[in-house]
Amino acid sequence: MTDRRAPELLDEAGFLRHVRAVPTNVALLERLPALGLPHCYLAAGCLFQPVWNHRSGNPPGWGISDFDIFYFDASDVSWEAEDEVIQRAARHFSDLDATIEIRNQARVHLWYEQKFGRPIAPLTSSQDGIEGFLVACTCIGINVDTADIHAPDGLQDLWNGILRPNPKTAKDPLFLKKAESYKARWPWLTIQKDG
Repeated sequence: MTDRRAPELLDEAGFLRHVRAVPTNVALLERLPALGLPHCYLAAGCLFQPVWNHRSGNPPGWGISDFDIFYFDASDVSWEAEDEVIQRAARHFSDLDATIEIRNQARVHLWYEQKFGRPIAPLTSSQDGIEGFLVACTCIGINVDTADIHAPDGLQDLWNGILRPNPKTAKDPLFLKKAESYKARWPWLTIQKDG
């Protein structure tokens, strides 16, 4: 097992090294700009799980079930428009042995309540989607055009394995279920229910 004693901080360069240790992440970051999707981000588990895998001594891609891509296009929030993007991406990445989930964040409010049991206001950007994750340290995305990291809660809790409720979703009863699912896979993580 890898030594989990934390250094003083995880900087962006170190974070990107862990992300890029997963070949599918590298392929997506290199090839997504060709799709021309507005405000496009690689997000979620494919970014934070490699960090926890490194700290646990697991292979970088261990446990990554899918690769989330967010984009924001309010000009057409129909299912048909999003599906056209999904199909185009499927063709573009047909050589990758990975489940790729691509979603227009401008239409999340249209299906969120049916899937998660509560309504949300329309999002105004891909960053809003990233900032809506239940666990604060998992609110991370990489802009595929600029390579900028969007991590409103920073990277230190991610490195230290501290799972706090996202202040924007703190009252969501699904936080504990999500946090416990992470702890079941990476037992050294710590859940802090009160933020």
